[in-house]
Amino acid sequence: MPDIRHTPQAPTRTQTLAAGGRIDPHRHDEHQIVYAGSGVLAVTTDAGTWFAPGTRAIWVPAGCVHAHRAHGHLDLHTLGLPARVNPLGLEAPTVLTVGPLLRELLLAATRGPYDDSPESRRLRAVLLDQLRASPQQPLQLPTPTDPRLRAVCDLLHDDPADARPLAALGRASGAGERTLSRLFRRELGMTFPQWRTQLRLYHALRMLAEGDPVTAVAHRCGWSSTSAFIDVFRRAFGCTPGEHSRR
Repeated sequence: MPDIRHTPQAPTRTQTLAAGGRIDPHRHDEHQIVYAGSGVLAVTTDAGTWFAPGTRAIWVPAGCVHAHRAHGHLDLHTLGLPARVNPLGLEAPTVLTVGPLLRELLLAATRGPYDDSPESRRLRAVLLDQLRASPQQPLQLPTPTDPRLRAVCDLLHDDPADARPLAALGRASGAGERTLSRLFRRELGMTFPQWRTQLRLYHALRMLAEGDPVTAVAHRCGWSSTSAFIDVFRRAFGCTPGEHSRR
């Protein structure tokens, strides 16, 4: 990523981004937790894209070059933590589950600049306890490097409803099914069906943030029925698409 901005201290603040808004690549000397109070947040590095609705937050480790993108109107809450404070021992961006208590703690901790008052220290202590208990979520789209794999991924990014099996997609991109299946596991750390589900969920979040109806999102992202889409969405994010949109 060119023209990387270096911010020595990760900010603790709340800011808004319009739909489609971006924050250019940058890095911090401190860890950062980023949370979308509304809208959907995408964090991108050279390794891939992590995405989170309001029931999830993204951990960005110190020194990691990353960029933000807003899907829908985004209330972005960022919380900086010293590099020595790593409650989960995470060395790469990671999506974390945000329950009701952790959500309120994140909102309270980012209402203004951090101060070292006893009240702020107690709030952060509870917040760190909640982070330690927060399950990690596999909500990531890794970036492929092999040109054959990248060609297949690009086809499905352009049309997430494309239902062709891997063998047919391979013929369109000049690679065999076995080769592609091996590349998905080796480069992206998941099977082709797992990756396609992640891709469809990412596009579904983007479309919902833009106000598209649930039925239309299910169809445009390739689910066989609206009920099938709702079931996968609930298992991934802990709420239905309708509940997510109302939040």
